Amino acid sequence: MAKEFTPPPSLRMLGAVIDAYKQVFVSGPTAPLLSSSNPVRRDGFALDLVVDRVTVEAEDVRSFTLHAAGAPLPTWRPGAHLDVFLPSGKHRQYSLCGDPNDRSRYRIAVRRIADGGGGGSIEMHRDVRGGDVLRVRGPRNAFTFVEAPSYLFIAGGIGITPILPMVEAAGARGHLVYLGRSRASMPFLDELPGAEIRPDDEFGVPDIAELIERAEPGAAVYVCGPPPVLAAAQRTMFTINPTGSLHTERFSAPPVTDGREFEITLARTGRTIRVGAQETALAAIRRTVPDAVYSCQQGFCGTCKTRVLAGDIDHRDLSLLDTERTDHMLTCVSRAAGDALVLDL
Repeated sequence: MAKEFTPPPSLRMLGAVIDAYKQVFVSGPTAPLLSSSNPVRRDGFALDLVVDRVTVEAEDVRSFTLHAAGAPLPTWRPGAHLDVFLPSGKHRQYSLCGDPNDRSRYRIAVRRIADGGGGGSIEMHRDVRGGDVLRVRGPRNAFTFVEAPSYLFIAGGIGITPILPMVEAAGARGHLVYLGRSRASMPFLDELPGAEIRPDDEFGVPDIAELIERAEPGAAVYVCGPPPVLAAAQRTMFTINPTGSLHTERFSAPPVTDGREFEITLARTGRTIRVGAQETALAAIRRTVPDAVYSCQQGFCGTCKTRVLAGDIDHRDLSLLDTERTDHMLTCVSRAAGDALVLDL
């Protein structure tokens, strides 16, 4: 005869939490009042901007020039980005790559990614046209341009977008090395007459350490591009130039490091999801909840902030307040510190 399974106390407690939550917030008579929907916030610095024009800048890259009627646009500094709310309701972030001194218009650029980015870039290319109105929030800056005696900029592909206004601001103190697959794939070449252009099909795969060696002692080194370029810069910078500073920004989710498997229970349905050791909680959640909101996937924008009803959290974000860390997490980067979490989803 098979032995009857008796759940351990931790699982019984987890089940009790889920049952109590569902009774109060999902199926109970007060559920509509206590568990209202949690849409993406669109207040604070929100602007409705008109798309002046859409320009093809390179293979699969288009720029979008935006303006608002009436008052000048909010000021911004090199490295800033806009939160853009797409016609579908998706929320994505795009670097400002125009002139910070021109407060009559903003410019962003988007590379079309066919198999990534949650479809945001495809939607921008396919659906946004001149004359359309886009809701934006910002500008905000997570890639600050600091004062330094000299600068070395390394931009890979669409990583040129936040770097472009920095190069202009640095003037004679800066040197740009612009990497890409081919010249045809690299936007804004005509705006960078003094740059060192190094497409892979002409120069081969770049040696990032060799490029960093060109920085003067004490230089600010800015790197934006694919994960291998960022990883090489982070690995070699301070061995080569210990008196300098390194500033990086990526356009894709960082790889999970030191991860281990855990379970997430979605309290509103009671469904349990397994999160792989090399997988983010957000990726696992989106298998079951495809419209789960997110944006930066790097732990700083806060779009994916989710209430945690039970379980210990391994926080890996850059933005939550101390008062939020006991019962909230950013699912794009943070994980369970134990074996399981119960989320208000």
